Amino acid sequence: MDPATIIGILLAFGSVFAMVSLEGAHLSSLLLPAPMILVFGATIAVGIASGTLKDFFVAIKALPGAFRGKVQPPEQVIEQVVGLAEKARSSGLLAMEQEADAVDDPFLKRALQNIADGTDGDELRVLLEDEIATRSKSDRVAAKFFSSMGGYAPTIGIIGTVVSLTHVLENLAEPAELGPMIASAFVATLWGLLSANFLWLPIGSRLRRLADLEIERMTLLMEGVLAVQAGSQPRLLGERLRAMIPAGTAAKNEKAKADKGKDAKLKEAA
Repeated sequence: MDPATIIGILLAFGSVFAMVSLEGAHLSSLLLPAPMILVFGATIAVGIASGTLKDFFVAIKALPGAFRGKVQPPEQVIEQVVGLAEKARSSGLLAMEQEADAVDDPFLKRALQNIADGTDGDELRVLLEDEIATRSKSDRVAAKFFSSMGGYAPTIGIIGTVVSLTHVLENLAEPAELGPMIASAFVATLWGLLSANFLWLPIGSRLRRLADLEIERMTLLMEGVLAVQAGSQPRLLGERLRAMIPAGTAAKNEKAKADKGKDAKLKEAA
């Protein structure tokens, strides 16, 4: 689990609350039900209106993933593929059927089953590329939904402020109440800006980034299993797949792997 989103959102709201406290104001002056209901309710409503109900349900289903952020590390994918290559060289491609039964990843399972069934390499590549493209479109629907809400929220906040100011103008005969009423009117704009920049846009960007990482993982698996089908030597296959990983990520994974090996040796020595 990668808690970056949770940490970032908490720090962002914490900064606002810290500012309010340092200014000597009260949090209750910001936590007004009426503008919050308008901003959050109307933002979600127009988000639904901008797409389809299916898009909305896809976005809701993807929301927990934005906070969990579970993505298989590239080095782990490479080790898995290299293990498959070693198995194929020792037991033949038919052994991939047993490996397919042992994995939980549907994408890898289908790829291995097709290898065991003798599917042509070019046809298998087309099949896997189509599946990757479909997954990319599906993942980006959720990201687009939250990003679009991030665009609507500030404007909806302004609408709430205009509505409240209209109510203020109706009560000009009561000067003593104008100050609190005007202050309350701008709370809607505040929540529009806060929800857009502290919630919707970060969640949309997070889902888009997770989608990119998942596509990279699936692409790595695709190239790996196709090389296994072609009979690539396991060590060379591992080097080839590592060359596909960005330098910073590869170095980090190699360091983690080396540290893990050192710890294992220390335990054996003890």
